[in-house]
Amino acid sequence: MPTLEDDTLVFRFPEIDKDASFSIDFQRTLRIPDTDKTYSLPPGLGSFPLRHAEDFASNLPSKTGERGGVILPMWQAEAMWLHFRNDGPEYDLDFPVAIKIAAGKINAVTGEAWRPGLHRAPQDYMVSPDQPWLDGFAIEKGVIRQFVAMPLGAGYSVEEQLTNESEWGGIQISVTPLKAHVWKAKRAAWEKQKSLRLNEERICYSLSECSMEMGLAAGGRMRQEIYPDTFNLSDWDQASAQRVFVTLVHAKDWKKITGDAAPNEPPTAKEYSAAGLPWFEYYGKDREALPGGEKLGAIKSVAKIFTTLTGASLPNSQDIETGVPYAVGPGSKGARPVRTSGSWDQ
Repeated sequence: MPTLEDDTLVFRFPEIDKDASFSIDFQRTLRIPDTDKTYSLPPGLGSFPLRHAEDFASNLPSKTGERGGVILPMWQAEAMWLHFRNDGPEYDLDFPVAIKIAAGKINAVTGEAWRPGLHRAPQDYMVSPDQPWLDGFAIEKGVIRQFVAMPLGAGYSVEEQLTNESEWGGIQISVTPLKAHVWKAKRAAWEKQKSLRLNEERICYSLSECSMEMGLAAGGRMRQEIYPDTFNLSDWDQASAQRVFVTLVHAKDWKKITGDAAPNEPPTAKEYSAAGLPWFEYYGKDREALPGGEKLGAIKSVAKIFTTLTGASLPNSQDIETGVPYAVGPGSKGARPVRTSGSWDQ
């Protein structure tokens, strides 16, 4: 089962490799403008705090306490992205996992209802480390709509739009490791290559508000590719998959639930860009991206629903100028190694 360590969910697979682990932290970020413009990646502004739901069951709705998992606070119309990290026996040998992410039991990659296991045609999961993060619902090839929190029951969430119900909310996560023999073969190949690289290096050196609970709705458009799995489906040890339910609660209720103050509301995208802080463009390996979920492509964004319900424009949702984004990822030549603002006072 996953453990909660320093506001991070950690999944370990000692039965496959004592050093094999995978972790997810939930990054606070800017809510990008919810318009027809497609934006680059906004930064991480620090991790959301996480707590065990059972520790505060008496302060939560009964179904939440019974369900268990973890809770985290989000302000209404606040955005997030999920940061993935793989660890293996060596710093450059990552342990691959298959990750399924759903919001309100709606798969964030395909738009289909949650079902156990991994599936192809369409692929309903991601593979990390090829996939370093996920910012939202995959609506088309190379484009997602940002994860934005809205009160469950208000009609904004993707769950409510596709099922006409507000039963689940939150985020559902399943992490599946490689089978032991597949990992053993991958590690052996890596160790052989490492030996060759060491020999080459020696040569070179010698020469030289509706509910306490929140659901995830669809925000602005963002450039982000979801990559296909390069392993065989049979390579994954689906019997060893680990699952966790992440309940989103309104940040205004966080202190009442946990006794701790909630994080301050994040800056607007306009404020952030006006301060001259960076946006990002991820360059992965040269690989065709998944097409996105047809059902997700038809969902309405937060801004459109807000205008329908109120007749007004959603605040802080006008287009902005972001400047030239920093290049990050294995296919880039960017010098910036991480996707953080680096200087925003939180």
